[in-house]
Order: sequence, then structure tokens, then C-alpha cells
Amino acid sequence: MQNFHPKHFALVPAAGSGSRMGAARPKQYLPLLGKPLIFHSLSVLCGAPEIDKVFVVLSVGDAEWGRHEWSALGPKLVPLFCGGPTRADSVLAGLRAISREAEQSDWVLVHDAARPCLAPWHIEKLVRELAGDEVGGLLAVPVADTLKRADGHRRAIGTVPRDMLWHAQTPQMFRYVMLRRALEAASDVTDEASALEAAGLHPRLVEGDATNLKVTFPLDLHLAEWILSNREG
Repeated sequence: MQNFHPKHFALVPAAGSGSRMGAARPKQYLPLLGKPLIFHSLSVLCGAPEIDKVFVVLSVGDAEWGRHEWSALGPKLVPLFCGGPTRADSVLAGLRAISREAEQSDWVLVHDAARPCLAPWHIEKLVRELAGDEVGGLLAVPVADTLKRADGHRRAIGTVPRDMLWHAQTPQMFRYVMLRRALEAASDVTDEASALEAAGLHPRLVEGDATNLKVTFPLDLHLAEWILSNREG
């Protein structure tokens, strides 16, 4: 009997507006080192030998995508204009759109459009450590800071123990069928791991690093520029 080798598909939900950045255009298209912010992570995903194809899920009325040049990323990149109002909606729509191409046991790596500092070694480590895992998992970083619980007036009312707490990152990697079923059953979640957890499963935490930051506020854009510039240097 021939061994089955699952494929690895990247899925990047990019239908959001990025309102907290206060910018005139969606966050994923803000300029970063002369390219749209999303270009940097797409470039790494498309260049990763572990990834077979990269699907970027855009809003139905996205008019910005066509204004940029993506051909340098090669044939792996496929835009899907089927995004929804939330991240979970966009991921689920993307999974449905690739249903004819993905086998149930293929892996799907969901990555934030706003994490431009993804590195090849992040992907390699995630794929390697989860290759034989029954559930899948995600990149994450142990919490190092002291955490405070506040009242309604922003006054500290307690210290939260940081033992066993992790900052969730992306990519988050799960089998196609498991991820789709989990999102269909629990769509009101902020990340894919939460959907798997709601289904009673326990995703594995694969330790990443702090350079894989998410751009949420204007200062984050400068931090991302510094990371990419120094990494390339």
C-alpha cells in the first residue's frame, strides 16, 4: 500500500479593515519597506518548500489587491474573493472554496495577514513538530510579563499568575476536515485553535519567538520594519 503524504495549504484571511490602525486603507495594504504589508508574509509562505499552495482570502469587493504586483511570488499564490465580516467567517469561506482541492487529511496553515515578520524557520519548525500530531497546533510564545487584572477604572485589582500562559501566534496548523468542522460548529471564535478547543480538542503549542509580531497599532509598523530590516541585513 502506497504511503499517503498530506499536502500543506496556507490560508491567509485578509478581508478585514484594520480599523485600529486609523489608516485610510485596509491594514494589510499599508506600505512596509516599499511593499504592501501582506506581501512579506505571502512571500515567505510562497517560498516555503513545505507549502504546496497559498490562498489569500479577500473581501468580495476588494479593490486594492489589483493595484499591486504579486507576480514575483510565483504560481503558488491564489486569491479568493470570498471573505466574510469576521476572521472565522473568512477562514471558513476559504476552506469551503478549496474543498475540491484539499483532501480531508491535508494540513491547513492559517496565518494572520497582519504578521509580516513570519520567517522560514517558523514554518519549518511548525510543520516538523506537528507532522505526527493527532490534533495540530500553533506557534506561541510563553508569557514573560507580569499580568494585572483591572477594574472598570483601570486600577489594578490583582496579579494573574503567568505560569502556563502563552501568547498565541500564527500560523495555526490543523487538518482540513477537523478545522472546517470545528469552525462550522463554533464560528464565534477569535482564532482557529479556539474552535478546536470548543470541540474538546487540545492543540499543541509550538514555541515561536517575539519577532513574529502582529501589526495592530501604528507603532507596530515601525517595529516590523526594524525586524525585517535587521533580519535581512
